[in-house]
Amino acid sequence: MLRTPTGGAVTGTATADDRPMSIGTVLLRLRDEFPEVTISKIRFLEAEGLVEPQRTPSGYRKFRSADVERLSQVLRMQRDHYLPLKVIREHLDALARGEQSALPATGGVRELVGGRETEPGRTVARIGRAELLAAAGVGESDLDEWESYGLVAPTAEGGYDAEMVTVAKLVADLGRFGLEPRHLRAMRAAADREAGLIEQVVAPLRRHRNPQTRAHAEATAKELAELSVRLHSALVQTALGIRLH
Repeated sequence: MLRTPTGGAVTGTATADDRPMSIGTVLLRLRDEFPEVTISKIRFLEAEGLVEPQRTPSGYRKFRSADVERLSQVLRMQRDHYLPLKVIREHLDALARGEQSALPATGGVRELVGGRETEPGRTVARIGRAELLAAAGVGESDLDEWESYGLVAPTAEGGYDAEMVTVAKLVADLGRFGLEPRHLRAMRAAADREAGLIEQVVAPLRRHRNPQTRAHAEATAKELAELSVRLHSALVQTALGIRLH
């Protein structure tokens, strides 16, 4: 029996009319909850052993309702918990065997990031190059070009921070309007300057002896980042309004 990531039984998915589905039909079903999923992503999850659709004699994939539910669970755990695919696969396989398997914790772990340890309870999720390519729906040459312009960068330990998925998707979306990586260098430089300003504000808090003050530094940095993004958006829209009228 398939179970949800929290261990409960899956209900309300399979129906009496459980006819095989094409990968295109699966994509349409998943996009209600996961609008950014692509066929490349589904194929990648299959290659990683997260789902095993049937194959017709001619090689076409045929999915069942249980396959769609499993894909939903995988995508949900990636989105909500930033779990590595290996951990997700092991967790779901254990549940499929009827074993008790709690959802792996994403907090309370100290990780080394850039040579320093993060605060307890804070995790840094990382993904591999293949996962980033699949999520953004681009090829190796595109990612190489983005990296050459500093738009996307791997961590010192290898792999990419989960936030790089958002960056890669946005760069890809802008590219569809003809904006090339060389056009986006100014945005990268502006982001670095804004980050520098925020760091100046929170640096004294991070160096404070009081643990609560240090914890407050992270919340302050997040709030300042959100305000900075809102200001940037407002300034761009204002500038466009002036120029277009």
